[in-house]
Amino acid sequence: MILIADGGSTKCDWILLNNNGDQIFKTRTKGLNPAVFPENMLEQRIEENPDLQEVKSTVERIHFFGAGCGTESPRKLLEGIIANFFTNASEVLVKEDMVAAAYAATTEPGIVCILGTGSNSCYFDGENIEMAVNSLGYILMDEASGNYFGKRLIRDYYYKRMPPDLAKKFESEYNLDSDEIKRNLYKKENPNTYLANFAEFIFSNERNGYFYKLVHEGIQEFIHSRVLSFKQAQNVPIHFIGTIAYFSEDIIRAVAQPYHLEIGNIIRRPIDALIEHYRKNVLNVKSHQ
Repeated sequence: MILIADGGSTKCDWILLNNNGDQIFKTRTKGLNPAVFPENMLEQRIEENPDLQEVKSTVERIHFFGAGCGTESPRKLLEGIIANFFTNASEVLVKEDMVAAAYAATTEPGIVCILGTGSNSCYFDGENIEMAVNSLGYILMDEASGNYFGKRLIRDYYYKRMPPDLAKKFESEYNLDSDEIKRNLYKKENPNTYLANFAEFIFSNERNGYFYKLVHEGIQEFIHSRVLSFKQAQNVPIHFIGTIAYFSEDIIRAVAQPYHLEIGNIIRRPIDALIEHYRKNVLNVKSHQ
């Protein structure tokens, strides 16, 4: 059996397949970003899942793709935690989430972008990924991500740039006390996830001029910084993965048009496409009913 995980800072999807490619179960834990969360929290989030507990001694291979796994130190930390939990696994492979996004989006050369709690991009040549810029995380980068839009909303509310009717609704749905915001950002764990929660306000309300402008500016910044930085940008399709991308498809296409960029697949949740990749290319299941 092989256990596949696709994880971000907010949530992590796990799929267990047998050697015939049949799905044994699909489960979810809280986010497992080893660059953000402490070791004890990562351990706890895995251990508290009953589905994973049930198979911890029988799973043979684990392939984990996650946010924060692009550099050696956090990747090794998570590898050790997973290996200690799944006691009889002969293979524990941890790679960055961009690899899973590429596998889910396409089998051909293209640029693959993630727009979720965080954001990132890579060039995929059909086999390997190539990064144009190393990600420095939610404080300095993460354009057009959930935490990017969360920051924008909070700033606009405090600077009184948000339309009054929206500001009233915003303060009725969220605790916008300045001490509460600062406590979550500077004293508590997971400030990136905290900020990303505010972005739901954009996509749970009817689209208007304010929201359109906000998202348009974020996507524009992302295209400039994380797509046009690839020399291949105007020669291959640009694929997008993640909830932010899914709900912003019309704006993505509008921003891309003046640059003559070809928008490819836009996938909300990559895990299902990742399963098909594993069936065909890892388990060598030619057809699956």
